[in-house]
Amino acid sequence: MSEPGPVGIVLVSHSRQVADSVAQLAAGLAGTGGSSIAGAGGAPDGGLGTSAELIATAARRVDGGSGVAILADLGSAVLTVKAMLAEGDELPEPTRLVDAPLVEGAISALVAAAGGGDLDAVAAAAAEAYDYRKV
Repeated sequence: MSEPGPVGIVLVSHSRQVADSVAQLAAGLAGTGGSSIAGAGGAPDGGLGTSAELIATAARRVDGGSGVAILADLGSAVLTVKAMLAEGDELPEPTRLVDAPLVEGAISALVAAAGGGDLDAVAAAAAEAYDYRKV
């Protein structure tokens, strides 16, 4: 049996373009190629919204057997992920919703995952991004 891959990261936004662009930015800055991060943004028709189906698909795609960290932008994105976690059958085990800023948190989480961090370390790295001051 093969060794588990890195913790997967899913970015949930109301906009497909935002989720995919942040995933691409994080992968570029982390130098990972993007195989363990995915955007799950917008509604299935491409409009604004959130979709449990898109979130579940992205989580399965990045799941390497070490868990999945989900970062969400706001409101119904957070509520959709919380409902999916409560249901317990749509997302890989273990999956965790991480309280972190979307852009900075995604980059920090991906760097931690690429460095071999477990789900706790990835979640902590993402959450620490709240402490980054710009001025």
